[in-house]
Amino acid sequence: MASKIISATIRRSLSPRTLPHIRPLSTAAAVTAAAEPYDETAGISMKGVKISGRPLYLDMQATSPVDPRVLDAMLPYFVSRYGNPHSRTHLYGWESDEAVEAARAQVANLINASPKEIVFTSGATECNNISVKGVMHFYKEKKKHVITTQTEHKCVLDSCRHLQQEGFDVTYLPVKSDGLIDLNELRSSIRTNTGLVSVMAVNNEIGVIQPMEEIGQICKEFNIPFHTDAAQALGKIPIDVNKWNVSLMSLSGHKVYGPKGVGALYMRRRPRIRVEPQMNGGGQERGIRSGTVPTPLVVGMGAACELAMKEMEYDEKRVTELKDRLLNGIRAKLDGVVVNGSTESRYAGNLNLSFAYVEGESLLMGLKEVAVSSGSACTSASLEPSYVLRALGVDEDMAHTSIRFGIGRFTTEEEIDKAVELTVNQVEKLREMSPLYEMVKEGIDIKSIQWSQH
Repeated sequence: MASKIISATIRRSLSPRTLPHIRPLSTAAAVTAAAEPYDETAGISMKGVKISGRPLYLDMQATSPVDPRVLDAMLPYFVSRYGNPHSRTHLYGWESDEAVEAARAQVANLINASPKEIVFTSGATECNNISVKGVMHFYKEKKKHVITTQTEHKCVLDSCRHLQQEGFDVTYLPVKSDGLIDLNELRSSIRTNTGLVSVMAVNNEIGVIQPMEEIGQICKEFNIPFHTDAAQALGKIPIDVNKWNVSLMSLSGHKVYGPKGVGALYMRRRPRIRVEPQMNGGGQERGIRSGTVPTPLVVGMGAACELAMKEMEYDEKRVTELKDRLLNGIRAKLDGVVVNGSTESRYAGNLNLSFAYVEGESLLMGLKEVAVSSGSACTSASLEPSYVLRALGVDEDMAHTSIRFGIGRFTTEEEIDKAVELTVNQVEKLREMSPLYEMVKEGIDIKSIQWSQH
C-alpha cells in the first residue's frame, strides 16, 4: 500500500505541467535542466555574468561530458540492478558483483594489465594519495626518499609535502623549457634509500607527454617503484603498463567520457608492490580501498574504457585536425602567440597558448561564450601565475596570459571556428587598450625599459 502511495506521488510530481522547460541536449556539453522556467531570449545569468546562451565547451582537461553510450550502460544499475556488489546471498548482489568485475576487466584491457591489478577508488586524487603516501608508509623503515617533478598535479605535490612534514626527503625535478624532464638528472637524483619515483604521463595544464618507457627503464635498473598519474593519458594515448614498467598508475573516470566520482588504481602484482591503506573499513578492494564500490559509476568507467579502446585512433586523428584548425586560425590573425610546452611530445587535445601583451584574467572574462581555463581547475582559483608554466621558465607576464583550450570527442569544427573568432576579437580589443602593445608596434624593446617607481 505504501509503495502505491509513493509511486502515485512521484507520478503527480513528474506530470508535464510541473516539469520545468528543458533545453535540447548539446553534443558538446551535458545540459542541465533549469531550476525554473526561463525566457530563451533573456539569455543566461550566473555569478554576475550574463551571456546569450550556453558557452562552447573547450575545457576537456577539467572534465569531459559523459558519452551517451556510457550513460546507457550505467542506467540499469541505478534503477533496477541496484544491489550492493558485496552482498553475497542474493541475485541483486551477484549481478552487481559480476558487473563490477566486467568493468575491472575493461579498465585492465585498456592499459594491458590483469583485472586483478585494478583497484577502484573515488578518483585520481585518491589514487595519487594511496600511491605516494601508501608506498612510503609501507616501506618507511628502509626507504625515506621520493623523486617527483615540479610540474606534477597538486595532489601529488601536496602528498609529497605531507611526507616531508613526516621526515621524508623529496626531490622535485625541474623540467626543461619544453616541459620534459632531463633523464640524466633523474638518474643522478636516485639514492640508495629512494622508495618511489612519481612522474605524470600527460600534464594536465600543457599536455606534454613524458618519456615514460625511458623513465620506467631507469626505475627498473635501480629496482625502484615507479608511479605515474595517467588521468590525462587514459584513452588519449596508448598505455602499456609493461612497456612503461610502472608499479602504480592513477586513473580517472571523468577524463575519459565516464562519470565523476570514480577512478582506478593499477597495482603491479609481479613484482608485487605493497601500500598502506589510506582508508579503514570493511576491507573491500583487497583491503586497499574500503567502502562500498559504486556499481553504476564503475560500470560507467568500464564502458568508457572499452569505447576508448575502440575509438582512440579515430579520436586522436580528429582531435589533431581540430587542434591544427584552432592554432592556425588564431595565428593567421594574431602575432605574439606562443604554444607552451613541447610541440612534438604532447597530446593534441591540450593546446595551452600565451598571448603577449594581454592579461589572462581579462581575456578569460572577455571569452564568456567559450568555456576555457587559465590552468588546472584545481588551482585556477588563484591569481598567481601557473606554477607549471613558471617551472618551464615562462616569463611571469606570459605565464599570466595563458589560456588552455581542451578539445575532445564531441568538439565540432563550427565550435573551433567560433572559438577562433571570439578569441581573436577579444585579444585585438585588449591589445588596443594596451600601452605596451603600442610601444612594441613602435619598435620599442619593452624588456630594456627601466621602470621607475612612484
